[in-house]
Amino acid sequence: MQIRVYYEDTDTGGVVYHSNYLNFCERARSDAFFRKGLTPVLEGGHFVARKVMADFFFSAKLGDLLDVKSTLLKMNGASFVLLQTIHKGDEKIFELQITLAYITFEGRPQKINARTKELLGSLF
Repeated sequence: MQIRVYYEDTDTGGVVYHSNYLNFCERARSDAFFRKGLTPVLEGGHFVARKVMADFFFSAKLGDLLDVKSTLLKMNGASFVLLQTIHKGDEKIFELQITLAYITFEGRPQKINARTKELLGSLF
């Protein structure tokens, strides 16, 4: 997914504020569902971030065009792990490994059924 860096994404120096890289990755995850005509809310539950590990390599700036790529690393019973990278041209500027847990609307962990696992495999 491509993302343009807008003024609202930057600090006063025109550099992307660090937390916005997480937002860019979130948009890419949601967009994967939207492209299939779905939302990230599935069969009585939804995904929440459980663990996040981030590496910042270089800064993006106002006006940059960024590419966010998402790769499924691991599928567990009630969670999955994605690797998300952000590139500016050929240069990797950010990397995120995120564990997403599937929970009910009441906040309880829920096992990911086979159909949803298949869907996640086709999205990422």
